[in-house]
Amino acid sequence: MKNILLIGLGRFGRHIAMRLNDLHHQVMAVDIDEERVNSALAYVTSAQIGDSTNEEFISSLGIANFDVCIVAIGESFQNSLETTSLLKELGAKKVIARASRGIQEKFLMRNGADEVVYPEKQLASWTATRCSSEHILDYIELDKDYSIFELSIPADWNHKTILQLDIRRKYGINVLGVRDHGRLNMNVIPDMELTGDQSILVLGMQKAVQKCFHI
Repeated sequence: MKNILLIGLGRFGRHIAMRLNDLHHQVMAVDIDEERVNSALAYVTSAQIGDSTNEEFISSLGIANFDVCIVAIGESFQNSLETTSLLKELGAKKVIARASRGIQEKFLMRNGADEVVYPEKQLASWTATRCSSEHILDYIELDKDYSIFELSIPADWNHKTILQLDIRRKYGINVLGVRDHGRLNMNVIPDMELTGDQSILVLGMQKAVQKCFHI
């Protein structure tokens, strides 16, 4: 369990708060808008109404006590930039900031952000990849070359075993798991037989996965 400071409770910030609550982390939420703070109270450990660009206010939160500070401000990039810089000046261990454009990412990194998330870009990439083939059910990009895919079982794989398909030797693709009626089985063995109503979780180079599954 981590102690997390979340600044900004718009739609993006609120969804972060809800997920962190599901994961049982301790979250202090901050927003200048009282209505937003009140709407997030059910998902956070504590909340404050205040201006995150105000040094006196931010200092009062005890920044060094948080494991991670998340800057989820979306309306004003200037406020996001100032908040990120201020958090680092006050001893934040790790700052993750939101960007909505490429140039913002560069400025945030230069002003103290340890990591930058780009939700619009990341969602666009996921959506484009997800829609590029009927086989792709889910997709996680690890870097520019490697990704994890969840894919439906091709018709010609029906009732064949992992050993018979031998996709690791042929394509350099590792089978991580098989999902059967919603349940994910990560205990993959060579004689496991695949059926058309399952899906398969694989890790490999994107080009290799595209070739293997004819994407």
